[in-house]
Amino acid sequence: MPCSVYDAIIVGGGLTGCVIARRLADEMGYKVLIVEKREHVGGNLYDYVDDNGIVVQKYGPHVLHTDSDEIYQFLIKYCEWENYDLRCVVYMCSKNTPSPFNFKTIDDYYGEEESSVIKNEIIKEYGTRDKATIVELLGSDNRIIKEFADFLFEHDYSLYTAKQWGVSPWEIDVSVLNRVPILFSYKDSYFSDKYQILPVGGFTKFIKKLIGHDNIDVTLSSDFTERLKVDTVSKQIFYEDEKLSMPIVFTGELDRLLKYRFDRLPYRSLNFNTITVNENIRQPVPIIAYPEDERITRVVEYKQLPVQDIEGVTTLVEEYPVKYEGDNEPYYPILTSQSIAQYEKYKNAVAEIPNIYVCGRLGDFKYYNMDQAIKRAFEVFELIKVKSEI
Repeated sequence: MPCSVYDAIIVGGGLTGCVIARRLADEMGYKVLIVEKREHVGGNLYDYVDDNGIVVQKYGPHVLHTDSDEIYQFLIKYCEWENYDLRCVVYMCSKNTPSPFNFKTIDDYYGEEESSVIKNEIIKEYGTRDKATIVELLGSDNRIIKEFADFLFEHDYSLYTAKQWGVSPWEIDVSVLNRVPILFSYKDSYFSDKYQILPVGGFTKFIKKLIGHDNIDVTLSSDFTERLKVDTVSKQIFYEDEKLSMPIVFTGELDRLLKYRFDRLPYRSLNFNTITVNENIRQPVPIIAYPEDERITRVVEYKQLPVQDIEGVTTLVEEYPVKYEGDNEPYYPILTSQSIAQYEKYKNAVAEIPNIYVCGRLGDFKYYNMDQAIKRAFEVFELIKVKSEI
């Protein structure tokens, strides 16, 4: 079927692209084509039922968390959701401690008297604040707080960052270090958002309902990017020999789209090792991080994510970060000052092409949470809508 029969084409069937597709179909009556190079929709949200009858998220754990009423109201139109309060721990210095780190972390690694001193200094320094970043604590003028931050950085942040991203923690963009704060309380929930939810039946079920519209077609196992040609001089885009004038939403790697004109952007990939254990539950929480392990970043017990009523067996998945080589999956952009400047060259090269809309974690070269990806999808939809009205 020629591309010209469609009003919009979405390159990539992940969360961002699927949200845009649904809004275009629903609100503008567009005939939309989603083209996905994998064998399934949903991007890294994809989940499946394994041989143990347990729902497993193939590409790593996800819990949708947001403070946005708008995003929540959008989500519940397409799927039933259940509340889910994620808890995680870090295995550090031979013991488990809560993640994010909190006042119990101080109790775990310091004697009663010293622990009390550290907590009191934090309360004096930060007043009514309920959390701060590791970068803030490392920069504190208070010697006691600084020494506590140094301990956390030495045994967790520096090791985990270097292993996860394959670069020095001093090279990575500060936004990455700031993602997981230190809590000034005994609160042990991983997230603090108003809404913390999982789709009943899994993310794949949600995505299929989201794009289940008569105006949305999906093509799987198709590497659309390979056959796209972007002419930045004439400001046009072609699929093989066909000129594309409809909106093209591109959610993949921008360097690949432009045939690596400014060299390859750096991404990080993951490997997974799935383990079946003949126990009801193995871990005290769904996710345990291992900053001091040489290879593993974390182990996820999917029987707890969400809690699944299956007796006598559980599924655990070990995660190993690896270098992105081009033939494996690019999971995360590696954000450094150099890579951000390099990405800006790619972004500027396509900025004046009127019908290309670049977005998503790969397209925008940003580390999005799911609600941020949805918010970005809303923004792109509005851009397309406004331009259609001109």
